[in-house]
Amino acid sequence: MKAKISIVKCNSYEPVCVEQAVRDTVNLLGGITSFIKPGSCVLVKPNLLMSKGPEYAITTHPQVVRSVIHILKEINCRVIIGDGPSVWGQYIENVDEVYELTGIKKVALEEGVQLVNFDKRRMRDKFPLTTWLDECDYLVNLPKCKTHEFTLITGAIKNLFGLVSGTYKTELHKNYFQPDEFAKILVDIYQEARPALTIIDGILAMEGDGPGSSGRPRKLNLLLGGCDGVALDTVMARIMGIKHQEILSTKEAALRGLGEGRLDRIEIKGEDINQLNIRPFIMPQASKAGNLPDILKIILKSLIKYYPYSLRLKCTRCAHCVNICPRKCIVLKKKGIVFNYRQCIACFCCQEGCPSAAIGVKKSLLAKLIGL
Repeated sequence: MKAKISIVKCNSYEPVCVEQAVRDTVNLLGGITSFIKPGSCVLVKPNLLMSKGPEYAITTHPQVVRSVIHILKEINCRVIIGDGPSVWGQYIENVDEVYELTGIKKVALEEGVQLVNFDKRRMRDKFPLTTWLDECDYLVNLPKCKTHEFTLITGAIKNLFGLVSGTYKTELHKNYFQPDEFAKILVDIYQEARPALTIIDGILAMEGDGPGSSGRPRKLNLLLGGCDGVALDTVMARIMGIKHQEILSTKEAALRGLGEGRLDRIEIKGEDINQLNIRPFIMPQASKAGNLPDILKIILKSLIKYYPYSLRLKCTRCAHCVNICPRKCIVLKKKGIVFNYRQCIACFCCQEGCPSAAIGVKKSLLAKLIGL
């Protein structure tokens, strides 16, 4: 049987438009009770990377979250909202700021639903996930459609990295810093969490050096929905102009039989992706080596490299990058931040977490010479 996903157009975040589009996204798949049992407890997990408003396209728009809450409340579900964003210093204090500035706290208050911190965890083999997964019957996953400097895209599978509790995310980046190994960890998390339903917010998406403030907002005007996160990421990649085989987490999840990674085996309800005529997304700079033939990737692997560097005129000396770095190879000095490139693993956590778009991408000499 084919995997089934839905694609619905939505041209703005006007409440009426989003409400109808979210309902259409779910109804095309058979309705909410096809995924969620009435009267159950549901954890809703948006993408809340940092303390930025929804206009930056970094976080899931609060109106999408609100519309999902409305649908769940109609079948008498108890709704809980939470995420584990990239935060620094005092964990809970910073999460509260994220909830406030992203608009999620306001939604929770107005809709009368519980907003929680992922401050308690339970180990699941290689990583700890929030204990709220144990206390809820279902997980509803609400990613943002974005490019990602390290994983190429952030969608259905990558969004679940936010279930990892506290600062343990940096430990995973440190221990699994090769892209293929990190992709396996993401799929491990997806395999453990297994959302009942995923709706991707692609009304205002992101391209370029995402997923944080270095990326560029881009109108896409689409919502995507389904229960198969692998199929969703496969179709999302196609819409963005990316070969799904290039998304290592999608490839790994499909190999494990966790979902469908072939377009010809995915049934798409709603919009026809062949008729959307969407310009390919601008990819992150560090992903350009992926365009080389496989044999050249192997031969030139040690010579084609990308590293983060400081854009000093933009740097506010907030030290977010210093605190988030898994290898502790960034030092804050009088004139700004300094990298120890001998220790740097090019995970780009610093760029992802920088609130001021003050981290650029530095290329090795060969990458420059061959135009990557």
